[in-house]
Amino acid sequence: MTSPVASPSSANAKARYLAAPRRSDFTLEQDWSSYSTAEHDRWDRLFARAQTVLQGRACDEFLAAMKTLQLSESGIPDLDKLSARLKPLTGWEVVAVAELVPDDIFFDHLAHRRFPAGAFIRPEHEMDYLQEPDIFHDVFGHVPLLANPVYADFMQAYGKGGQRALALGQLKNLARLYWYTVEFGLLRSPEGLRIFGAGILSSATESVFALENDSPNRIGFELERVMRTNYVIDDFQQSYFVIDSFKKLLEDSYRDFGALYARLADAPDIDADQVTAADRLIHRGTMDYFTLKRASAVH
Repeated sequence: MTSPVASPSSANAKARYLAAPRRSDFTLEQDWSSYSTAEHDRWDRLFARAQTVLQGRACDEFLAAMKTLQLSESGIPDLDKLSARLKPLTGWEVVAVAELVPDDIFFDHLAHRRFPAGAFIRPEHEMDYLQEPDIFHDVFGHVPLLANPVYADFMQAYGKGGQRALALGQLKNLARLYWYTVEFGLLRSPEGLRIFGAGILSSATESVFALENDSPNRIGFELERVMRTNYVIDDFQQSYFVIDSFKKLLEDSYRDFGALYARLADAPDIDADQVTAADRLIHRGTMDYFTLKRASAVH
């Protein structure tokens, strides 16, 4: 997966981790005692805001796992202590890194049930949007569902699949699966659509937009369709894909992707805002948000 370009402000915020010694697998010491009072306070405010917004919007599995892992509004979590609570549940642990790691390293971590989390926290003036993942995105957004056994198995399967995709030159297609599920996935529930993607869960504004705004498409998940679909990296998503269950997502990930990759090699990409005749369409987006934004940029 391609790493986004870091902004100067976020680069400054993580400078102490970029300068810290790192191991061959790109992990490093979190150095929890080095966080300032202001940084802990920033976590607390991000956490409190997300807790309010996600009630009735996050999937039940995420909310239950938050309680199980004792994530709270009490400062940036110590990753060693968090791993000590997580590992007995599903075998996963959380390891600190300074920035996005190379693809082969990332997939190796996932394949061995290690989740690499950025150790720095976003600066104050980037509270609402950060292009690269910080500790709030990674720990608050990603880690809770690793306490869910089915989702935890899916993430390990994805890591192993990533290693194969690299060898076959199919990473572009597999990255789209990660983007539209792990980062920006929605889940169908008896109460309606719910959020499970970390990119949405860690963004108060996108948590509302993804479920309640008329602009984006909401489309039933289909593996090949997702692997053909482009995505947006610097704004809300134009389309969100809705899975039926974590069990079904895991079953899809256990398929042999060899034949699928062969078909994808000759299949054209699908634009992020496009609806196809074969889609299980839950909501056809108006695209109003995106149209107005483009118009205002021109003027």
